[in-house]
Amino acid sequence: MTSPLKQITVISGDGIGQEVVDATLQILEAASTPLQWVKCNAGEVCFKDGISTGVPDETLAAIKETNIVLKGPLSTPIGYGERSANVFLRKAFGLFANVRPVKQYPNIPSLFQGVPIDLVVIRENIEDLYAGIEYMHQPGIAQSIKLISQYGCDHINTFAYEYARLTQRQSVHCATKANILKTTEGMMKQSFERLSDQYPDIESKHIIIDNCAHQLVVNPSQFEMIVTTNMNGDIISDLTSGLVGGLGIAPSANIGRDVAMFEAVHGAAPDIAGKNMANPTAMILSAIMMCRYIELDDIADTIEHALAKTFEEGKMTGDLNRTGGLSTTAFTNAVINNLGKTSHAFTPSSFKPIRMPEINAPSTNSGQCIGVDIVIVTDKTVDDMKGILNQLATSHGFSPIRLSNRGKEIIGNETHQIIPQWFCRFESSSGHCENAQITALLDDVSTHFHWVQIEKLCKF
Repeated sequence: MTSPLKQITVISGDGIGQEVVDATLQILEAASTPLQWVKCNAGEVCFKDGISTGVPDETLAAIKETNIVLKGPLSTPIGYGERSANVFLRKAFGLFANVRPVKQYPNIPSLFQGVPIDLVVIRENIEDLYAGIEYMHQPGIAQSIKLISQYGCDHINTFAYEYARLTQRQSVHCATKANILKTTEGMMKQSFERLSDQYPDIESKHIIIDNCAHQLVVNPSQFEMIVTTNMNGDIISDLTSGLVGGLGIAPSANIGRDVAMFEAVHGAAPDIAGKNMANPTAMILSAIMMCRYIELDDIADTIEHALAKTFEEGKMTGDLNRTGGLSTTAFTNAVINNLGKTSHAFTPSSFKPIRMPEINAPSTNSGQCIGVDIVIVTDKTVDDMKGILNQLATSHGFSPIRLSNRGKEIIGNETHQIIPQWFCRFESSSGHCENAQITALLDDVSTHFHWVQIEKLCKF
């Protein structure tokens, strides 16, 4: 009796999504992949139907059932929905690791053609500025909170080390902006360095993110793996894709503990949708990663060799060959015709399923409160503010205040390039601050100023 086929949730997505996903499924079927597709909707059509997340309940239920998703590009049309359906899916299923392999394929035109490049960018996928905590304090002043947790850093850094060991990579670079963002990006760096002791077989190196970008275009071959925070990873992974030919050949995997989602990196490209011009390579490579994840390595090797052989023959779509490019259909058929052939000048990629060790749950320690930051909006002069606020500070048991504007501490009566938003730091004279003390202070501040935000200062 034959065992039932493994089911995969397939979301074609928007724009060229239908074409590149259909091409990929044709190749998977031609390679006799033992999978069954559960086709679902998400993206633009769902937003227009009033689904605020862009992902209907039946799609969520299918993903929970199959645990594997093959997804085309999704767009968020202006005027519909609140947030990206892509971001929603990553958060809904805890897809904390974004894996972007960057590899040279035969004949693909790029400035680095012929340079040996085979690296992986591991991007934290949930936190950072993508947590979406932002708001307007007043007209002309917006604020966004960069959220980095020890839990998130330990997850992504452990994933990177485990992936390096599993795929026999010798070194990992952690790229941060810890020299400027010492607390948030610094936490990522500290986590990476602390965990390195558990992986003595992996060479660990920290690099500042701007130097990393510089080094990638000076000597990309020095990198085997780069692990980084969400925003840095979003930028640096597109840069690395450009080294080997662009987003048209850039696959990705979004990995969680229970669910994995494989998707092309490029957008929906509505301007060429339906014209049989789309390049399905990124989608095909994402499906190859999916096959490796569910331990269908032989099929993954077969398809990847066929793809490399097709490129060796000079057959590619118009985005890669402006004068003799193939249509989506012709390119797909060329890959299918090369199934079973081997490219001797090419080594297939090495993506593997990862069994993550347990990460300690976040601490609930609230620490010791030592003061409070109160953000006020005012046009008063620095001297007037200090006079009032210092008087209030003294009367409630706080030291003289510290004022900052646009991140710069204001010492004298400075007026150069300031804005009406002021961060007022009240630190307890005794080194400890009670909630009632803060409440009383805030009540008195409210009689003189319009405050828009309050943040406790804690020592851990």
